[in-house]
Amino acid sequence: QVQFVESGGGSVQPGGSLRLSCEASTDIYAMGWYRQAPGEKRVWLATITESSSARTLTHYADSAVGRFTISRDNAKNTVYLQMSRLKPEDTAVYYCNRVPPLNDSWGQGTQVTVSS
Repeated sequence: QVQFVESGGGSVQPGGSLRLSCEASTDIYAMGWYRQAPGEKRVWLATITESSSARTLTHYADSAVGRFTISRDNAKNTVYLQMSRLKPEDTAVYYCNRVPPLNDSWGQGTQVTVSS
């Protein structure tokens, strides 16, 4: 069973930045970030695909475009999410997983709270 360990969350004021990290237990072609706000369903945020030619592709949900950047370090099986210009509505638990997700492999996530 693939495992994912997220880290890097915390509390930040509106307009601030955070960088999330996620280490996977194995190499995965398409990795993504997801988030679940209180009382809402978990939603997809961003995807990054691995390329043997060193070219990666990224895709973002509308809510992430222009503010979030996904990246990866293949040597470490780690994916990152750089978040900037954070808003209170970004408050959620953030998860990483394969895209599409492995439903038995969700980790604990990392809490991000944006509040003044």
